Amino acid sequence: MLSERIRLCWVLIAATLFLIAEVAGGVYSNSLALLSDAVHVLTDIGAICLSLFTIWVSSRPAGASKTYGYLRAEILGALFNGLVLWVLVAFIFIEAIHRIQQPHPVAGLPVMALAVAGIAINSFAAWMTYSRGGRGGMATRAVFVDAVADLAGSCSVLIAGGLVYFTGWTRADPAVSMLLGILIIYGSWGLIRDGVDILMEAVPAHIDLEELRKDLLAIAGTAEVHDLHVWCLTTREYALSAHAVVVGEANPDRVLSDMSQVLERKFNIRHMTVQLERDSRRKQEPAHF
Repeated sequence: MLSERIRLCWVLIAATLFLIAEVAGGVYSNSLALLSDAVHVLTDIGAICLSLFTIWVSSRPAGASKTYGYLRAEILGALFNGLVLWVLVAFIFIEAIHRIQQPHPVAGLPVMALAVAGIAINSFAAWMTYSRGGRGGMATRAVFVDAVADLAGSCSVLIAGGLVYFTGWTRADPAVSMLLGILIIYGSWGLIRDGVDILMEAVPAHIDLEELRKDLLAIAGTAEVHDLHVWCLTTREYALSAHAVVVGEANPDRVLSDMSQVLERKFNIRHMTVQLERDSRRKQEPAHF
């Protein structure tokens, strides 16, 4: 199976060639829908380059000043990409409203031809960046979201070109541009939300904190679990910290081992810090492990 980096490079080549064709076609046909989509493709190219950079950065080893390494570089890159898309949508809406108020002539046939090419290119990009088995990182997911949004946009541009060509209704072109903007916002919302959640160290969406607490309490020798925190280091790395009270006769090494197995096997948490304390009701000094 191709690596994330190789798949992104193939998508980058295809997107760059299509961008050149779409800009030329947009200028020739005077189509806002094509030009808006071309700007979006340009943003996609920037996102791919950023994703390639963040994949490289996030693979760098940890150091004395960054003990977790650069895992969150891809989160910052994907979040930046999503926010840039929203700025792009604002410009699309402004120009589309202007063209709806003052219609411009549009050549429908070139728009349709380039839309068909866009459907093929974006289908290829979506296929290449699809996270097979959930193994893709957030950087690749950002490009996948862009590709899906572009695919829907190309379909919309095809419809707009058909309406202009067959009916002469030129307002279909800016109307589709606005629809494309809405699709971009919808497609990038989940990406931005997940990025913000990770940076805010929210509990991962797939983890039920109370269920996790109950599983830890079910381990023999555990009397209490408090100060429990779970967060994402990145899209595929999770961390946990907690204090656990153990009964006096419990073997602390065995308790920690059992907790480690539960956390890794059921919740996919491999970074854990658990501070063990003896049950104070037995009048013994706390023990930290």
